[in-house]
Amino acid sequence: MEDYGIALDYLPHGKSDDRLKQPIAYVLGTKEFTLLEVVIKRNVTINPYEKLYIGKDVQKRDKVEKIKGRVDYEHLTSNAKDSLLSAIKLVLNERKEDVINFYNNTKPLNIRMHQLELLSGIGKKHLEEFLTERENRKFDSIEDLKSRLPNFPDPINCLAHRVLTELSDKNQRYHFFVKPLNQLPPNYNPYFNKKR
Repeated sequence: MEDYGIALDYLPHGKSDDRLKQPIAYVLGTKEFTLLEVVIKRNVTINPYEKLYIGKDVQKRDKVEKIKGRVDYEHLTSNAKDSLLSAIKLVLNERKEDVINFYNNTKPLNIRMHQLELLSGIGKKHLEEFLTERENRKFDSIEDLKSRLPNFPDPINCLAHRVLTELSDKNQRYHFFVKPLNQLPPNYNPYFNKKR
């Protein structure tokens, strides 16, 4: 269950095809990267990328009236789709410890492919450099990773693109960050949601 969400798009008059016109917003959950449609309270304004409380405690919900439900990428508005990558980066920048834990704990998927190879911009050469450096010592922070591997692609950007791919492409075989809408695939491994 998500406690907070980042506003992707706000429709003060609701969707055009809804019979009941009520203000809604599309949000990205900050814990499990869940895409949600929420009903916004009347006479409230939502700003782009605003962090909204969407948790179970209804008394704490100052702007959200109720959660309508989970939606998939195809049901987002074009504005929400355009805002999604930036919102994912905002979430990852707030969760830098989880990001570095992911990089410190990645492993091979099979004998031919490593988890990191599924990230945008990381090929065999970057993978070898990364694994050699990580064998010497785990990374303390994102800044430590960047300083020890200056040619390595931006760690936040790589993960943001991976999360976006998992959200937008229904045919993804591997899911590390996003739980698929209808079922859990055999390769779902929620790195950011494990109890530590």
